[in-house]
Amino acid sequence: MAKKKILFIIGSPNQTSQMHQISSFLQDDYDCWFSQFYPDYYFEQWFLRHGFLEHTIMSGEFKRKADQYLADHGLRSDYRGERNNYDMTVFCNDLIVPRHLRKRKTVWIQEGMIDKVTTWSKIVRASQYIPRYFAIGTSLNGSSNLCDIYCVGSEGYRNFFTKMGSNPAKMITTGIVNFDNVKQFEDNNFPHSDYVMVATSDSRETFGTDDRMKFLKHCVNIAAGRRLLFKLHPNEAFDRAIAEIKSVAPSDSLIFTDGNSNHMVANCKELITQWSTLVYVGIGLGKKVHSYFDVEELKRLMPQQNGGISAQKIAAICGKYIEFNGTGEAFVSQCKSATAKSNLNPVFH
Repeated sequence: MAKKKILFIIGSPNQTSQMHQISSFLQDDYDCWFSQFYPDYYFEQWFLRHGFLEHTIMSGEFKRKADQYLADHGLRSDYRGERNNYDMTVFCNDLIVPRHLRKRKTVWIQEGMIDKVTTWSKIVRASQYIPRYFAIGTSLNGSSNLCDIYCVGSEGYRNFFTKMGSNPAKMITTGIVNFDNVKQFEDNNFPHSDYVMVATSDSRETFGTDDRMKFLKHCVNIAAGRRLLFKLHPNEAFDRAIAEIKSVAPSDSLIFTDGNSNHMVANCKELITQWSTLVYVGIGLGKKVHSYFDVEELKRLMPQQNGGISAQKIAAICGKYIEFNGTGEAFVSQCKSATAKSNLNPVFH
């Protein structure tokens, strides 16, 4: 009998790595394929074809890196899911859920921090006619209710998504792949330590605003003479960002455009972020952190630390649900009931 097929929707390096890890627990029993996040409607495809989406996860550097990742790891690509009929799709972003994939089972996984909810986000969310991605960024990611099951990072995030209008009956708390065992990052060979780290964001590249010079001066003030290390977001315009840093920061500052950001956080004395999920690594490691988000709220949202088994938990959910005869809500209800009766199965805790 032919194996059932699962399509994993990928995007940024973090999203791609997460989907790969989840699929590794399913590949023996299921036929796993991968597709870059892609548009659904004709007008969205027009914007993609004409280069207007080069700084989104649908195109540009993100797609190039994802395609290279798939090739390097021998993973099979099926862009737009056109080569096969799939029994399930696993999403990292539900701002677009292509119509042809809604006919089969769908699972959404939280891949990182959710952007700040703005007044414009609320307007878009309330509208029946404005596509959710017009909110810009990820502020409405996870709140479309279009997927059958939603795997969320913590009980704090479960409450957050519920307040955003998501259906709690669809949610299972699983932790977030790559952010569920931050203690492991302390074991590293990154050659620098005892600096103040700054993790910048790609707001300007994704149609947002960023008073970068004001932010950089603020970072210099926080450092108060201590050495600074800057880790640029992979989607940033590097030449511009580096020139801005050099015009403000001390000459001994370190600037990285790639490398293991988690190890950099582990070796720092203090962490300054804008909108980066890296703030959770800092919080988990007991660092003093700064963020455009309220830090106390971030501590409540902190992803579940489960020793690094989130990928395995999510894979178990996918494997059980693809064989389940019923709705996502019925599946989640059954899982919660089973967990309440027994503490022996940690998968759905």
